[in-house]
Amino acid sequence: MELYFRDNFFNAGRTEIVGANQEPAGMLDLKSAFGSSLDVLDADGNLACGGKFRLMSNKWEVTGADGGLLGVLKHRLSFLSKKFIYETEGRGIYEIFSPAFFKEYSITDESGIAVAQFEKVNGWFESGAYCLRNESGRLGSYELIAVVMGVHETNKRMANAHHTSIP
Repeated sequence: MELYFRDNFFNAGRTEIVGANQEPAGMLDLKSAFGSSLDVLDADGNLACGGKFRLMSNKWEVTGADGGLLGVLKHRLSFLSKKFIYETEGRGIYEIFSPAFFKEYSITDESGIAVAQFEKVNGWFESGAYCLRNESGRLGSYELIAVVMGVHETNKRMANAHHTSIP
């Protein structure tokens, strides 16, 4: 399944999630311009999952519709690449990897098998727009959207921290 979604310029409000043929597939509800928490709504407008940074932490927490923890996304330092680990509750550990200066990421399971890919896309989408291709039987597409937005928010935090530390 291929889904497209994006951030808002002011990091608040709702944006559409659409399929490859522009058919509505849900909504991304960016809660506040002053925070980074979000909800992912399904095509019927029901809460599918959510994502937010843990208090005083750079760990991104993904929760289900019932508020239960689905997994935690962590950034891993690596040379000339972008690397994250997504640890799920009872469904394995996944590596999210992109070579430096690339816009494409792969998500692999513990066996090294690719289960999903996402890329930052250009065109009619604004910055912070992504295309997700999910081939996983264990991770739902809405959960992966929350994970991708966690990667996006973590990258924004790291870029902002870098720019504020330059004299």
